[in-house]
Formats: sequence, structure tokens, C-alpha cells
Amino acid sequence: MAHRVFISHKREDKAYKNYILNNLGVDMIDKSLNEPIDSDDENYVMRKIREDYLSDSTVTIFLIGLHSAETLGQDEQVYIKRELQASLFDGKANSKNGILGIVLPNMYDKIYTGSGICKTCGNSHNYVSINDNTVIKEFSYNYYIPNNKCAWSEDDRYCVLVKWDDFCIDAKSAEKYIDIAFDKRTSKISSQTKVRP
Repeated sequence: MAHRVFISHKREDKAYKNYILNNLGVDMIDKSLNEPIDSDDENYVMRKIREDYLSDSTVTIFLIGLHSAETLGQDEQVYIKRELQASLFDGKANSKNGILGIVLPNMYDKIYTGSGICKTCGNSHNYVSINDNTVIKEFSYNYYIPNNKCAWSEDDRYCVLVKWDDFCIDAKSAEKYIDIAFDKRTSKISSQTKVRP
């Protein structure tokens, strides 16, 4: 089944968005913003994005690159923050999207930082640095939803995370991750998301 997909990205990462749309052959309906909205009014631009692009989409892909961090500042991140907020909002004219974060190759070493033995449980954990230095809060909070545990299973996360190379193996692989994000919309963890963490 083709999902309606919105791709949230920084201008610097547009080539990756274009690759998904033009080279993978993914069975999806592109709901992305392809032409800039001609206005300097931030509220108008976001209203148009919500009404014309996000209101009937079901999955938001968030391309995680060098310019995706919360620490870059509110002014720098205003549009991707609002796009993810609109994607997480579940209301009358807008249903919640599944969120798929695709880690771009230039971020692998910053996000996937190895593994180690946990001091709390004694088990080995993989370290995944999803925080203000790598992504915006709308993604990090909903990836690491507070759970009073020392680790998170896939069922403990709303946001789905994948490396670019794993997503782009072929159309079947890309569609698998889009399906996983889509299915999160009706999962138990969906009720614990926050739109504005």
C-alpha cells in the first residue's frame, strides 16, 4: 500500500530527498513541499504546509544531517520543528503521522557511538546519541520517551531510526521502514508522544 509521505529536511540535504523521490522507486505518494511558499510570514507558511501537505500525509521522513540539531537555535530550526509538531499533532483535520528519522552518512559517527556495559543492569547496550546536539527535540523526545528504564526497546519508541545506507538498499527496504513508521500510529506508545516537548 502506498503511504502519503512528507519529507522534512534542511535545504543542505535536499539532494537526499531528491534521491528518495527519483531513484528508489518507492511506492509512495509524495506530499513534500517541492517549491518554497512565497511569503515571509512564518505563520502563513506553516498554515499552508499543514493544510496543503501534512493534513493528509501518514508518514513524515525526517532527514537527519549536520544541520538538524536543536542546539543550532530556534530561528534556524523553526520550519523543521513546526513540520514535526504538525506531524505529531492528532486533531480533527490532522491525524498523527508516523515519524521515520533517516540518519545521513555525515552523521553516522555522531549518532552511532558504539556500545558498552550498562552500570544499571549489567547488560550490553548500543549507544545512539539522539539528543539536542544531533536532532530537534520533537524527534529526540519521541524517540527516547521517558520510561524509567536504562534502555529503550523498539516498543518504547514512537520515532523510528534508520541509517541512510540501510534505508536505500532498494525500494523494498525503504518501504519496510516507511511501513514500520506508519504502524507506530496505532501502537501503544503512540499515546505517549508529545507535540512540543
